[in-house]
Amino acid sequence: MTVPAIETKELVREYRMKRSPQNPSGAPVVALDGVTLDVPQGEMFGLLGPNGAGKTTLIKVLVTLLLPTAGAARVLGLDVVGQVQQIRERISMVSGGEHSGYGILTVREQLWMFSQFYGLPSKPALARIDELLKVVGLYEERNRRTSALSTGMRQKMNLVRGLLSDPEVLFLDEPTVGLDVTAARDIRAYIKEWIRMKPGRTILLTTHYMHEAEELCDRVAIIHKGRIIAGDAPAALKLRATGGTYFLLTTETLDGISLAGLPGVQRADTRALDGRMELRLHLAEDGAIAGVVKVLADSNRRIFSLQKIEPTLEEVFVQLVGQRLEEADERKAGP
Repeated sequence: MTVPAIETKELVREYRMKRSPQNPSGAPVVALDGVTLDVPQGEMFGLLGPNGAGKTTLIKVLVTLLLPTAGAARVLGLDVVGQVQQIRERISMVSGGEHSGYGILTVREQLWMFSQFYGLPSKPALARIDELLKVVGLYEERNRRTSALSTGMRQKMNLVRGLLSDPEVLFLDEPTVGLDVTAARDIRAYIKEWIRMKPGRTILLTTHYMHEAEELCDRVAIIHKGRIIAGDAPAALKLRATGGTYFLLTTETLDGISLAGLPGVQRADTRALDGRMELRLHLAEDGAIAGVVKVLADSNRRIFSLQKIEPTLEEVFVQLVGQRLEEADERKAGP
């Protein structure tokens, strides 16, 4: 039986705090509050939440940079407390906005230095560096000092550094934070390509960009105040949040035809629109649209357009947390 790539059970991480006007008792801050996860090997798993929700703390526990206060965590079946070195040999981590290495080194020199930290033989390491730089579009910059790189270029270099050791589990902590649209799109494209080329590998991605999680991840967990409050495939989360599926139709006027009583039709809202009728349908499941189309066809009503309205992960977050993710970020950053 294949062991999970990542497994946590009732994981807790607290930070001891000094007494202060905001915390006169010196009570510990709970960053992770009973987190239980099971990520199989070969999955692209997303952890979605606002700043301060516990995403980075969880990754730091899993990559053995922080000890858990309570509970258990295993990576590839190895315990994060008792088998630190074995885990580190099989994983890698890339964080958004990190400035690793030395600015006086060139891109190729910097990556070669890290390859030596990983214990890779020099000649094959240089060949792999060149190969990865070509893939991410940095090969022409290989002899450029890293201090002269743009933020997007530096993050691509960091991604190459994280892939040099061909990790079995790759941890990506906000890998596109602070990047412009083009650079972020390039990073996401390569992440998808890497997981396609390495079907047995696992990625844990933390992000507070809804579209990023939706585009990349097989499953997503939403973390809020240190707790996992929902987890499933993005499509399943969206279906659960909306309680069904939505379609938007434009037809000829209905002239008293009622759709509300049809099987699977939970709600039908109509709006007159330039001699036509716009219908917004809330259905129990996608298949119910067939009954609606049949009724309109039997009544000789032309359908001018038919569009499925996809809910977003933002709507899921709002329903579960009570506010938009950006609002949660602002509240965390506020006084």
